[in-house]
Amino acid sequence: MASDRASAAETTRFDFLVIGGGSGGLAGARRAAELGANTAVIESHKLGGTCVNVGCVPKKVMWNAAVHAEYLHDHSDYGFATENAQFSWETLKAKRDAYVSHLNRIYRNNLDRAKIQTIQGYARFTDDPEPTVEVNGRKLTAPHILIATGGQPSVLSDDEVPGASLGITSDGFFELETLPKRSVIVGAGYIAVEMAGILATLGSKTSLVIRQTGVLRNFDAFISANCTKELQNNGVDLWKNSQVTSVSKTDKGLEVTIVTKDPEKKNDEKTSTIEEVECLLWAIGRQPNSSGLNIGSMGVDTDERGNIIVDEFQNTSRPGIYAVGDVCGKALLTPVAIAAGRKLAHRLFEGKKDSKLDYSTIPTVVFSHPPIGTVGLTEEEAIKSHEKENVKIYKTSFTPMYHAITSRKSQCIMKLVCAGKEEKVVGLHMQGLGCDEMLQGFAVAIKMGATKADFDNTVAIHPTSSEEFVTMR
Repeated sequence: MASDRASAAETTRFDFLVIGGGSGGLAGARRAAELGANTAVIESHKLGGTCVNVGCVPKKVMWNAAVHAEYLHDHSDYGFATENAQFSWETLKAKRDAYVSHLNRIYRNNLDRAKIQTIQGYARFTDDPEPTVEVNGRKLTAPHILIATGGQPSVLSDDEVPGASLGITSDGFFELETLPKRSVIVGAGYIAVEMAGILATLGSKTSLVIRQTGVLRNFDAFISANCTKELQNNGVDLWKNSQVTSVSKTDKGLEVTIVTKDPEKKNDEKTSTIEEVECLLWAIGRQPNSSGLNIGSMGVDTDERGNIIVDEFQNTSRPGIYAVGDVCGKALLTPVAIAAGRKLAHRLFEGKKDSKLDYSTIPTVVFSHPPIGTVGLTEEEAIKSHEKENVKIYKTSFTPMYHAITSRKSQCIMKLVCAGKEEKVVGLHMQGLGCDEMLQGFAVAIKMGATKADFDNTVAIHPTSSEEFVTMR
């Protein structure tokens, strides 16, 4: 009995314990603290998680630099002489890294101001009867424990692809000290598209290896086809129906062996080699950071990929343990994790029992060249849920006015997916100059249930690309 009391006394208690100091964990922790909860955040690396350190933030800095490179091609058409422009990857990296460090400090200051305890280290659930974690030999518990450990890039082993470990992932991209002269990106998702676009636009000779015929296959087919075409227009060497089968190191760099299949002839394969590769980047998906937590002993269920299974209120299968963000494997986007973390805090500490995130109609942007904006259902999804005869499509393709006087051309494409007699707008998809900043307002309208008639009744802003959405016929 005495030893039980001693072990209980050694366990530090909080109202809310958050494992993971990324976007979702920090948002939930800060909101809980605002609502009066005694809160602690456990983080093994840097505050800010994937987004701030090796994701959206540094990626957007690199994309901004690539946009400058694109505009350089247009300067002479607009009357500017800029023949001697030089690009320094080293300068950009130093400024980018300093900005990220600045954000790390801001996150730490915000936690300190909110009187949230920050604990550095890895958390692992113990076998204690009540949910308890151990960090650096110290036991911590709370009636409410949030798992927000995020995800990491998936990697192939050398057994799966000989020499695969000679490549890097998106994490390693941000460690590159110089611009690679020759790059090979493997993958067809948005990270592969963004990395290939940034490297190619900044001057690296870039190949993109994809297993099928197009990129972004989970997006609307209109977007997938156009983005595939734009990558090629921007000088990316696209290897369709292809897979990397081996990688070897030579004194001139990496040698990447690729097998390409003819989709019409099942047994027709061609083997090729790309030589002198300085950067091989695997962008083949992401996996949850759930394996080291010992959550199985807590009765927390995961799917076959290790994603933590949660209900609509972010509850796991173990009462008192919750999960938000990429570790759940659904809608892997920073603002989703933030919103879910905050909604959970309001439910737990403000008594708002119905507080939960609505995972439908989530807008997202791909920072390709040009950028993509999309929200709601694809045409295919709309037909599945509403039947083909109840779905009406409006689309357009045009050259933005910016490119009217430039020798470099890039199209803007737009599509509205409408359903039912009232033609409710259930999907909106676009790629073109400015589409990244155009989407948020349209997403609000669609979330509110806007119809095609509502779009038509809105006066256009001229001359802009966005006016096309309110003048479609």
